[in-house]
Amino acid sequence: MASASRGSRRGNVDPFIVMDVMERARAAEAAGRRIIHMEIGQPSTPAPAGALAALRAGLDRPLGYTVALGLPELRAGIAGLYRRWYGVDLDPGRVIVTTGSSGAFLLAFTALFDAGDRVALGEPGYPSYRQILRALSLTPVGIPARVENRLQPTPEDLAGVEAKGLIVASPGNPTGTMLPRDALARLIHWAEARGVAFISDEIYHGLHYADRAVSALEISQQAWVINSFSKYFSMTGWRVGWMVVPEDQVRRIERLAQNLFICPPHASQIAALAALDCTEELEANRAVYAANRQMMLEGLPKAGFTRIAPPDGAFYVYADVSDLSDDSLHLAAEILDKAGVAVTPGLDFDPQRGRRSLRFSYAGSTADIAEGLRRLAEFMAGR
Repeated sequence: MASASRGSRRGNVDPFIVMDVMERARAAEAAGRRIIHMEIGQPSTPAPAGALAALRAGLDRPLGYTVALGLPELRAGIAGLYRRWYGVDLDPGRVIVTTGSSGAFLLAFTALFDAGDRVALGEPGYPSYRQILRALSLTPVGIPARVENRLQPTPEDLAGVEAKGLIVASPGNPTGTMLPRDALARLIHWAEARGVAFISDEIYHGLHYADRAVSALEISQQAWVINSFSKYFSMTGWRVGWMVVPEDQVRRIERLAQNLFICPPHASQIAALAALDCTEELEANRAVYAANRQMMLEGLPKAGFTRIAPPDGAFYVYADVSDLSDDSLHLAAEILDKAGVAVTPGLDFDPQRGRRSLRFSYAGSTADIAEGLRRLAEFMAGR
């Protein structure tokens, strides 16, 4: 029987391929196989012990709605993070706590753009940017970033582009590459000179392996900054993030947040507040990823994946596999089937060039990374 409604065009978004890979890996595990997960950007390190203790203590009192912008003490704590990390004196009133970074993107895109507006984003890049924009009747405009710029966009790449917004991520997903201060400043100045809203995705800040990442707020107070407790703080499932917006936009965001989300999860906010003080544990986690990164940079070329750019941050390696295949979907499926290693096809991140790329995550445990590299080498040797 035909459906009574064909549904909205807004619902016609592409799948998040990495989630499909996760499901196939889960099915393989349910059938009894041991799968090494190099597909998902989920920290293997646990939420900080202090966050768990704070939540346990918080369960002794009722959990309910908080104010829409988040617990005032958490907003102040996040502002304090900007002082510690970047030397930025940030008014806590400009900090909005959100339901993960996904909630922040929904709020930002809804507040900034009207249906039909064009929003530019570098490719390769986080796939949900495109799909959230499409679901809001906005038009994503992919900007092919160049290898010589370590797959980060430049103002030259944006020449002639008409857009109401620009999304930039540093460190980037899937590449892990970062923009130095001067390169980030050039992009911000390009946007501001044209009245283009600049949205800085800083979700991987804290996960760096040499120089730290630069926040857009060190350069401009007009940038919209989005971050989360998911990555550096190892709290993916808690679904708590934040955004920093220009002062004159706070009330607009508050009205939207009240109606779209009511508030972020109270329990997660309690845990997040405590996590801000768990520096020693969090830095120990970063040391795990630094060790994993070094293993990947040594092991992937030995296995035959030689065309990689060393990542500055996050926990990904993006590999050009055009010498091996021009169908990354098929190659990823073959690796999962024959090697028991789940990896992500580049099509998730770059609809045009992604058939020639794979993303390897080193967010897993060091033991799993070692085993995954062993399996990849064995797979490639027999291919």
